[in-house]
Amino acid sequence: MKKKRLAIISTHSIQYNAPLFVLLAKEPDIELKVFYTWSQRQTDLFDEKFGKAIEWDIPLLDGYEYTFVENKAKNPGTSHFRGIHCPTLNKEIEDWKASHILVFGWNFQAHFKAMRYFKGRIPVMFRGDSTLLDYDIKSIKTLVSSIRKKTLKSQISNLKSFIKFQIRKAFLTYIYSYIDTALYVGQNNKAYFKCHGLTEDQLAFVPHAIDNDRFNDSPEKLYEQKATQWRSELGIKEQDITILFAGKFEPRKNPVILPIAFNLLEKNANPSMVNKIKLIMVGDGPLDEEIKFTAQNNPNVLFIPFQNQSQMPVLYRLGNIICLPSTTETWGLAVNEALACGRPVIVSDKVGCANNLALIPNRIFKAGDVEDLSHQLSLLIQQIEDNEITKESCQQQISEWSFEAIVKAIKRVLDQ
Repeated sequence: MKKKRLAIISTHSIQYNAPLFVLLAKEPDIELKVFYTWSQRQTDLFDEKFGKAIEWDIPLLDGYEYTFVENKAKNPGTSHFRGIHCPTLNKEIEDWKASHILVFGWNFQAHFKAMRYFKGRIPVMFRGDSTLLDYDIKSIKTLVSSIRKKTLKSQISNLKSFIKFQIRKAFLTYIYSYIDTALYVGQNNKAYFKCHGLTEDQLAFVPHAIDNDRFNDSPEKLYEQKATQWRSELGIKEQDITILFAGKFEPRKNPVILPIAFNLLEKNANPSMVNKIKLIMVGDGPLDEEIKFTAQNNPNVLFIPFQNQSQMPVLYRLGNIICLPSTTETWGLAVNEALACGRPVIVSDKVGCANNLALIPNRIFKAGDVEDLSHQLSLLIQQIEDNEITKESCQQQISEWSFEAIVKAIKRVLDQ
């Protein structure tokens, strides 16, 4: 059988993708080459939200073939469409004789040009995790209903949202007309692609995943033992229940809500539980001072600075509960990581993975609702107290969301 020559287009090396590329490269019937389109200069390592240069301490370029395509953008970066401009990209892929391409993200000049150029020449696959969660779908449906009932005047306030939605829908339908297959990561992502013109036979389920093996414990890794030692150094007792947030302190992650909900949780908790409950905030970012001010010097709220990737399997185990309170989050791979560490999660209903991964015993709360978050935390704490949640059940829940499952799904698409 002739090997499939798969060219992957991605901006830069990402800790969540590198292990997948290694597995794909090991497949005997696939030749893989990754075309990185963003400049790899040291200045590009600076992360504005963390306020520092970030260089991951795990290998991201080992085990697969790759190249850095020259980016000639005047202002290189991933925050705007013209930040990725690679005039030689299409020729380099052609010269490599790719039989298929897989594009990560359309919203860069070079990536979209590649989609347009190769559409009709070779199969074009697309990988993205966008959802409709940021749209006010309820208002749009109400407006459509009012038009049908000829009561538009009463819904005129929703007209702006409706027009914006329709314009964006038309634009994205045009964009996705240049792909053959969308590799959707979950149900919310599937609904997004269908809304923008893709048919069922153009969709392939390719689950969002992290390197589960890297987060699983073993006698050699001793993650649980290291976490227990770290908890002790932080003054956390064995019987204490900890809630942990790990990520950028930025508005869309909404970490500010956690100290507020935690104060409310303490206020309503049984007196015997007050000093048993701890909140750990891990990270850095523009909201750092605001979060610390909101915590009001509460001794049960602990702060840990940004931790690199090699520490994450231990870090998650500091918590008994992991919380992702984002007001917008296309997926939320921190949820995969937490479950792989055997920890239950609480997420907002604006987190894309909620209806796939945040199922019982995990919890979902209404984004931005402090009282609901506090209530869901109290319910999950009670489940932990009653020994209703096990590490094994959390890990079992995430076991099928793996890189091995992604490789199998991509091979099915290539074979088609």
